Amino acid sequence: MEHQTNHNNQNEQDYGDNPLEVRESDTYQDEYVRSFVDKWDDLIDWEGRSKSEGEFFIEKLREHGAKKVLDVATGTGRLPRAILRQPPFDGRIIALDLSQGMLDEAVRRTAQFSDRLTFIHQGASQLPFKDNRFDAVTCIEALEFMPHPMHVLDELIRVLRPGGVLLVTNRIGPDARFLPGRAFDPDEFEEILQQRVLEQVKTRTWQVDYSLVWAVKDGTPRGGGIRPLPDILSCPHCTGSLVREADSFRCEACGRRYPVKEGGIIEMAEVN
Repeated sequence: MEHQTNHNNQNEQDYGDNPLEVRESDTYQDEYVRSFVDKWDDLIDWEGRSKSEGEFFIEKLREHGAKKVLDVATGTGRLPRAILRQPPFDGRIIALDLSQGMLDEAVRRTAQFSDRLTFIHQGASQLPFKDNRFDAVTCIEALEFMPHPMHVLDELIRVLRPGGVLLVTNRIGPDARFLPGRAFDPDEFEEILQQRVLEQVKTRTWQVDYSLVWAVKDGTPRGGGIRPLPDILSCPHCTGSLVREADSFRCEACGRRYPVKEGGIIEMAEVN
């Protein structure tokens, strides 16, 4: 793999001969150096895709009465931007990512929506939310890069309310064969979802390298809706409830404090 080096010839990205091994190491959160983050949205025409993507997601959110959305591995906030730009959506979004650099860029790019959007610095393997809290949960073009994608999938479903909609992507195309256990044949991936508490599983072509899959969580619709953050958040260390303080959230059970940093980002990944 070629090195990606910034103009000052520092922070080279070199994942060696086994990049998946690196993905499963503690270096995961440091993968995105500043030079890469700055160029991320220029590598692909996200803005050109935004309108069609936003309209599709709005359609799905409307179908399921979704007012509270969780976007996992949000990156630079591309999906929240696409949704919040659509007038029919008047709900709220929580966006989570493990890369601080990506989140800093996301805050900058979504400033106009700051009153309807909350960012959290935290990984996806332990989502800091109570069960059954979101009307819709999304994880787009990221699941195959997670250290334990099936565990993350279970976490996405856990925080989704019964009757809520899950929207995820599955890696396809020629590179999918290099991701065993992370990318699946479309029929196999649908079966994986159907084996969980999901129904109405459907797949459509998304991009050259991805299919988009959506499904509804089984059960009588309950939970979800717009709620105060303390009613949604939980401690990622002990799952205790959090209470809001002046500049942080405090766990009532273990006492850990999660500061609210610049840009309103709730810091959880770096709290021991």
